[in-house]
Amino acid sequence: MTKIKNSAEIAQMRRAGKILAIILHELRLAVRPGVTTYELDALAFNLCKKHRVKPAFLGFNGYPASLCASTNEVVVHGIPNKRKLADGDILGLDMGVNHNGYYADSALTVPVGKIHKSAKELIEITKKSLQLAIKTVKHGSRIGDIGAVVSQLAHEHGFGVIRELTGHGIGKKLQEDPSIPNYGTWGKGVLLEAGMTIAIEPMLTAGSPEIDLDRNDGWTIRTKDKSLAAHFEHTVLVTPSGCEILTKKPD
Repeated sequence: MTKIKNSAEIAQMRRAGKILAIILHELRLAVRPGVTTYELDALAFNLCKKHRVKPAFLGFNGYPASLCASTNEVVVHGIPNKRKLADGDILGLDMGVNHNGYYADSALTVPVGKIHKSAKELIEITKKSLQLAIKTVKHGSRIGDIGAVVSQLAHEHGFGVIRELTGHGIGKKLQEDPSIPNYGTWGKGVLLEAGMTIAIEPMLTAGSPEIDLDRNDGWTIRTKDKSLAAHFEHTVLVTPSGCEILTKKPD
C-alpha cells in the first residue's frame, strides 16, 4: 500500500535528502584515478557520522558497506574494494541515508579522469532520462509515464533499458510500494498522488540490457555482455503541480 506522507514526515525526508545530496557531492569530488572505492566507502561512512545520519545500505539485507560503488559494466550494488580506479573508468555512486527514521536514496554516475565519448554519451543520456522522468511527476500522473519517457529516450540513442531493476517508494522504509519501472506506457500504472515520495532511478546500458548477479558475493549486478552501464537516481516528493527533488544539492 502506497503511503501518503504528512508535513512532519516530509520535513524529515527533506532534511535527509539535503544531507545525502551534500554527501554525494563530497564523494563526487573525491573520485579520481588512483583512488579506491574502499576509500570512498570510508569517506561516505565518516560523512554520515559528521552529518548525524545513518548509512541506509550498511547492513541492509546483509550488505557490507555504506556505499554502492559500481564500475564500468557493474550496474548496481558494487561492493567497495581496494582496486584503484583508472583513467577511463566510469563509476556509479549509489547511497541512502536514514535521518530520524526516514530515508532518502540517490545515485549518480561519474567519469574517472578522461573517458571515451561513447561512455560520456551514456552518462549524459541516463542523467537526461532522469530529468525528463521527473518532469512527468505530479498529482494525477501515472507510474507508466515515468518509464515511457526513460525508455523512449534510451532507445532513441541506442541504449538498453534494464527491466529487472526498478525505482521504488521510500519513506519510513528504504524501499516501499510502488515499484517504478524504467519502461511503461503513458497513462498506465499506479496513480501518483500529492504526498507520495518515490525514488526514480534509470539504469541504461551501452549494449544488451540483460544482467547477471555475481554468485560469489550475492550482490554485484553486471551487464551480461560486459557493456558499460550508467545509473542516476533522485528521491522526489509528488506535489499538486509537479514534484520536489528532495535529494537535490542545496545552492
